[in-house]
Amino acid sequence: METFYRIAADMTVTLHLAYVAFVVLGLVTIVAGYFRSWSWVRNRWFRGMHLTMILVVVVEAWVGVVCPLTTLEHFLRERAGETTYSGSFVANAVHDLLFFDLPEWGFTVIYTAFGSLVLWTLWLVPVGWRGGR
Repeated sequence: METFYRIAADMTVTLHLAYVAFVVLGLVTIVAGYFRSWSWVRNRWFRGMHLTMILVVVVEAWVGVVCPLTTLEHFLRERAGETTYSGSFVANAVHDLLFFDLPEWGFTVIYTAFGSLVLWTLWLVPVGWRGGR
């Protein structure tokens, strides 16, 4: 059963990386799409999901909630009998990309600034509300 929990923890940290990558690369893609005239970056579903994902992070930071994915990973690693963040090579590499030492207020400032950039792109690259063909 410990192997199941270890694999589940590794999958959780990988999902966490995918979440972060979507938020960060989504912003880069929206800005690039503006300069390259990509109409698909105005897609309301893409933009709504992107905005919602960063707003969840910002709200969690402001109210002091630990990310549920981090909490789940800690729980799974504990059930696997591991110390926190000792997983497979891939899990450790992903973890090192995601987590670094900063005071909590530093993360709140970074998340809020990034969320503000995402809001700014709503003005720069308005969402297409009509379903065009």
